Amino acid sequence: MAEKKTITFGVFEVDLAAGELRKSGMKLRLQGQPLQVLVLLLERPGEVVTREELRQSLWPSDTFVDFDHSLNTAINKLRDTLGDSASSPRYIETLSRRGYRFIAPVQRNPVQRSDVRTSVSDVKQPEAAIQPPTGACSALHPELEIPLPHRAVPRALFALIQIMYLAFYLAALFRLHAIQVLADLYLPFWGANTLVAVLIVSAGVGIPLRCYLISAAAFDYQRLGETFRRIFPVVLALDELWAVAPFLLIQNIGLGGAFAVSAALLYVPFSERTLIRMAYLQNQRTAALR
Repeated sequence: MAEKKTITFGVFEVDLAAGELRKSGMKLRLQGQPLQVLVLLLERPGEVVTREELRQSLWPSDTFVDFDHSLNTAINKLRDTLGDSASSPRYIETLSRRGYRFIAPVQRNPVQRSDVRTSVSDVKQPEAAIQPPTGACSALHPELEIPLPHRAVPRALFALIQIMYLAFYLAALFRLHAIQVLADLYLPFWGANTLVAVLIVSAGVGIPLRCYLISAAAFDYQRLGETFRRIFPVVLALDELWAVAPFLLIQNIGLGGAFAVSAALLYVPFSERTLIRMAYLQNQRTAALR
């Protein structure tokens, strides 16, 4: 009986004969060019596979395609399936404008390089691929010790928080006169004017900041984790300042409601930092760009 030709890395296993990628024994939905790219990288673990080598292997010279777009799409699909990221790679490292390198330990059973090379063009499409369970993760976060979700989840939550604060700023500026009237009821003249001035200045700083963070998360800017660490003191100061905003609605929601909402808002900047750490791991190499 012929020996089964497989390549194992982490909890993943590539069955070269069947053309299937499995995670802990479960077949994943990866086929075509993304799977072929993975096999080519597994053939040379720790070595750089150039973009030109990938083009020659997967896209014949007489094939008219947008190679850069096709390769980027294949790499992105492969990373999504592996739960990997370009900014903090555990499996596939990007070398800017050069190519890619598979950086995780690889175990062949009992396949040799020549077997892998032959299998690249003969990779089969899985017939009854099973999607991994929604929210499945491949490992624990190395710092937070929590399961790593799909990166789109923390990025989306982070963007929603930024949209919330942007709505706060715009609503306050549009209702500036009403805030001035309310401040005059509870504060001395100088205190009311100071409050309004602080509100205007902080909103002026916060609006472009939130727009930047929303766009960076939406377009998956790979240095967002590093950038957010640098600007976190500013974000923290703004968020803690605006945590008292619910007290401007005290006539509508009461003292208890204002206090409860304010207490929740005091925690939000730290949840922002956690979401960024979940999406952009900081303890690994961050120089690689998608």
